[in-house]
Amino acid sequence: MNKLNKMRVSVGLAFSMMAMSAGWAQSTEPVQNFPSKPITVVVTFPVGGGTDILARLLGNHFTEAFGQSAIVENRAGASGNVGAKYVAEKAPDGYSLLMVNSSYAINPGVFSSMPFDPKKDLSPIINVAFVPSVLVVPADSPYKQLSALIAAAKPAKNPVSFGSCGNGTPQHLAGAVLNINGKVNMTHVPYTGCGPALRDVMGGQIPMAIITASSAAPHIKSGKLLALGITSAERTSQLPNVPTVAEQGFPGYQINQWHGLLVPSQTSPALQAKLYERVMKIVQMPEVKEKLLSMGYTPAYDDPAAFKKIVHEDIDRFSSLAKTLGLKSD
Repeated sequence: MNKLNKMRVSVGLAFSMMAMSAGWAQSTEPVQNFPSKPITVVVTFPVGGGTDILARLLGNHFTEAFGQSAIVENRAGASGNVGAKYVAEKAPDGYSLLMVNSSYAINPGVFSSMPFDPKKDLSPIINVAFVPSVLVVPADSPYKQLSALIAAAKPAKNPVSFGSCGNGTPQHLAGAVLNINGKVNMTHVPYTGCGPALRDVMGGQIPMAIITASSAAPHIKSGKLLALGITSAERTSQLPNVPTVAEQGFPGYQINQWHGLLVPSQTSPALQAKLYERVMKIVQMPEVKEKLLSMGYTPAYDDPAAFKKIVHEDIDRFSSLAKTLGLKSD
């Protein structure tokens, strides 16, 4: 064997060993046979939040679409970085999916260091839905309108705190932008997800929270919470009587949130295409679309290329915005 061939063999062996040690050697299972066992969907936030609710809705239909069930696993922490790192290090065999929201694109701008590379280590598969957030207060709150909350938050001696779904989440960003636009300094209280923040605002532990509309809507409709404003540019059909923040004196205010599935970046294009095709079929099921709309989601069907463009552009956009706002989570 000549020196060149020896070098090629050595490099090939070294690369294979690196792949095996990193846990991302590509699957040898033929794509046409996939899946042959249940698929794990890792959610980056706790049970009860919008991302979790959406993952479980999709997971309920995996047997119909894939012929195998879904195992939904919550791995919360660091605004989604814990779960994302976990999936980034899994084998690229299609059996580990990551359910994320826009926090995935915000985190690089607010954390001084990331435990993985969000542009290189994970590949977007499908954007399944958009959802706005809503500013909510306890039903017995003295703040019955957004203007009353802003007025109360203006005096420096009387700070008003707001809970969010975590550092670096769209809800954190929504509060920070409102601070700038409203010329107030509300104190941010980050939670590990929308579920915990929701429980505390309903219990009166915090005076206000910014929560995904899908999580908060049932409690708004039941009278346990009062909604002060929606963060999207237009009112949502789920809560048609709740005005947008923009129409209450903050023109141009808009913070929306996408939710989608990602896989380890070494997953083969053929397997990524199959995952997209099957999940898209779930999102297009009439009962799923109806449920999404009833919860305040706008269904989406962005394919891997389109969703990758959304994610990467948002990483750049939110990094710039976080720098402008001076947002830091660590």
